[in-house]
Order: sequence, then structure tokens, then C-alpha cells
Amino acid sequence: MNKGSNISNTTVDVVLVGAGIMSATLGVMLKQLQPDLTIEIFERLDTVAAESSDAMNNAGTGHSAFCELNYTPQRQDGSIEITKAIKIAEQFEITKQFWAFLVENGYVGEPQTFISKVPHISFVWGNDNVDYLKKRCDALVHHHFFKGMQYAEDKEQLNKWMPLVMENRDPEQKVSATYMDIGTDVNFGTLTRSLVDKLKQKPGVTLSLNHEVDDIKRNKDNTWQVKVNDAKSGSSRKLDAKFVFVGAGGGALPLLQKSDIPESKGFGGFPVSGQWLVCTNQEVINKHSAKVYGKASVGSPPMSVPHLDTRIIDGKKALLFGPYAGFSTRFLKKGSLLDLFTSIKFNNILPLLAVGRDNWPLTKYLISQVLQSPGDRLKALQEYFPAAKADEWVLDIAGQRVQIIKKDARRTGVLEFGTEVVTSADGSISALLGASPGASTSVPIMVDLICRCFKDKANTAEWQEKFKQMIPSYGQSLINDEALANATRERTSKVLGLI
Repeated sequence: MNKGSNISNTTVDVVLVGAGIMSATLGVMLKQLQPDLTIEIFERLDTVAAESSDAMNNAGTGHSAFCELNYTPQRQDGSIEITKAIKIAEQFEITKQFWAFLVENGYVGEPQTFISKVPHISFVWGNDNVDYLKKRCDALVHHHFFKGMQYAEDKEQLNKWMPLVMENRDPEQKVSATYMDIGTDVNFGTLTRSLVDKLKQKPGVTLSLNHEVDDIKRNKDNTWQVKVNDAKSGSSRKLDAKFVFVGAGGGALPLLQKSDIPESKGFGGFPVSGQWLVCTNQEVINKHSAKVYGKASVGSPPMSVPHLDTRIIDGKKALLFGPYAGFSTRFLKKGSLLDLFTSIKFNNILPLLAVGRDNWPLTKYLISQVLQSPGDRLKALQEYFPAAKADEWVLDIAGQRVQIIKKDARRTGVLEFGTEVVTSADGSISALLGASPGASTSVPIMVDLICRCFKDKANTAEWQEKFKQMIPSYGQSLINDEALANATRERTSKVLGLI
């Protein structure tokens, strides 16, 4: 093929942009729902799941709101808001059902290749924070998702849960923690690669690595013309798709803007980079077996909530601390420094300016993080691991996240810290924007997307039955049905090797 040549248009049912956990999940679901669908997957890098889904780019926490304090804010009257925590816990229980289905149906190998049981701990210090954590635990344990959560201020008990955190700690410091034994660590990179490997073996599915989607335009018949560039050969290709999903992490916003759908107007992105400190001393690594989450600094984004984190990466136990936030104009870890500037459009200038005006604490926080010295980073680590030694930790680059900026009637623009699916009115194109909790809630996000974008088929008896095969609790509330929730958790824990 000559460099710069064009291949004739082809037509497919579905184009998935980006080979991460979201595209992999959606692709598997759609092929399960309708096996004759033709699907093209395009990934700009030379490997699957190399950006946000990769183990070192992703926090790896099975986000179930056991330890993430930012999901349970304190109200002005001192009470604790737990609605978001309960919702996220349900979403993760739904996700685990689908993963159990994948294990039972041979989409992935042994579950321990991607999911492990790792206790989730929230840890705080200082009178106000200790008071907050006690009230948080009291509020959560009344719901069946959080039964079994333990609270402790006793130093002896805390030492049993997290010996590194308590080692060399000031005995006069007021501290407390909550403990959930059924927490998980998830390697989303391994899971994604397993799903894509299985998916590409199915008839009608094609995976193209080193292929970057350059443009998306609507055709007169409301299908989409997708232009793709081959990074290796320099050739370009155009194909038509009945449905396009843009699951390209930080790269989703620029492509959504190119689609020119009305629903994309006003959206902007605020990129946040990250770094980990990675422990190199195996003896230290072996002493810690938990995900210990603290309280975020004022103004910091959720992805920067500090945690001393046991990880299982490629079958080997690791210990990470961070992530330390930073600012980069890239929307992807391997993106362009021009990403932020090229995303600025006439329709999102006001929301961007409003967010800059209203988020000065975040700006100051990111500047302080960028200017951190190795000594500053060690000091932050020693708040969680007082005995930490600088020569036993190395700095590694974490993933790049793009927080959502959207129009807001009251403040012109607002910075969102969750995930959002933007879909055209006819459901023919959809894009996923945002970050945490993202991967951990990929299954309910994709189910909702399918129901929005494939409305006619999603409501048929055939598809409804297939949804229930993949997610046995489909159509029922795990939040309201305690017996169903307990039975579901027990079954998925057994299938996934978590008990």
C-alpha cells in the first residue's frame, strides 16, 4: 500500500474508538446480544489497554465506596451524605456479575489474573476527621452493602489492619480507620486484553492497532463516516458505521467535537496528570496488604486522593503511594501538548473561563503539586507510612485524566469529577467523558448506553433475556432488595475467587 493512499469505503455496524475497558465491555455485550454484528475496533497505540486502562495508569481499586471518602461528603449540618456511595456500590456489584459471566463463559481465564481480594481501609487523623469517619461508618453500616464495616481508634487494632501505617507513628496522634474485608484490587489492563483477545476471534470483529481515528462526520442517511489513519504505513481509510462509540479516554472529547452533534456543544476538558511512588523493597511490600485511602486535600481532584495501595500486577504483589497530581496540556499520556488548546471552541469558551474563575483552590493545588520536590513527595508518603525511606521508592508516571467541563445555567460552567456519556438524539453516536470511578462501573454505564442507543432492540424479549444472562439481577434494585444483593454478592464472590 502506498503511503497516503485511500482504501474504498466499507460499511460496518459498529465502530469502537479506543481499545480500553469501556470499548471491550461494550463490544462483548453487543456481540452477546446480537452475534451477527460487524465491529471494527481502532486503537492509536500498538497495544491494547495502554492508556487509562493499564495497571500503572489506573488506581486498580474496585470502586465500591468502601474506602473512598469523596463519595460521602459531610453536609453543613454535620451529617453524612451516603446516596452516591450506595449507588456506586450497586454499580460495582452489577459489574462483578458481568465479570462472573465472563469467567463462566470462557471470555477470561482464571479470575485471579485480573481480580484479587484486598481489604479497603479509610484512614484519617485529627479530631475533626476522626469525628467525620465515625459518623460516616455509622451512616453506612445501616445499609446492607456496607454491613461488616468495622471502625477502630484503638492503636492495637489499627496495627493489625495496617502495620506500615502505624509503624513509628506518634502515639499521641488522634487516628481512626474503617475496614472492609471484601474489598478488591482489579487489573483492568489484563481484563481488557483478555476481552479484546476473545472478541477479535469472533466472526465480524476486526482490531486495528496503530490506527488513529482522525475525523467523524455524519452521512446523509444518518450513518457516520469515520476516517482512520494508519500510523505505520501512513495510509488513510474511510468507512461508514451505523453506530460509533468513542471510548478513547482523554481523546474522546476532540472526536466528540468533530462529530458536531448538538449534544457536544459546551463541553470542555481539564487535564490532570499523575505520578506514583513505587516501593522497591519486597520486605516492605509484603508487610502491607490493603488499600488505605485518606482524605483529599482541599481543592484536589478525586483521582488525587492519597492512598497506600497494595496492587497485584501481572501476578506479583506491588506497593504504590499516590497519585500525586500534576498539570499537563495533554489529554492522553501519549498525547500532544496541543490537546487542550485545540479543544477550545467558541461554544465552550465561557464554561472554560467560568471553571477557571470558580476553581482557584484546584489551580493552586495543582501548581503546588507540579512544584513538589522529592522531599515533598516523601513527606506526603510519610503521613501514611512514617517509616518510609526515600531510597526504597521510585517515581513512576501514572495515567492522564481529563475532567469534564460543561455548561451550567447558574455559574456558566462547572467542573465535573465523574463520568458522563454524551449521546446524540438518535443514539447513533456516543462518547464517554470523565474519569473516576470509570472502569469499576463500566458495566452499568455500557448497559445504560446500549439501552439509549439501541432502544428498539434493547426492549425486545430476546435482548432482555440476554441482559439477564449476563447480569442476573438486571431490572431489579440491589439497593432496595437486601436478600437479592446478599445472594448476588455471595455468588459473584465465589465465581471470582474472592472467598
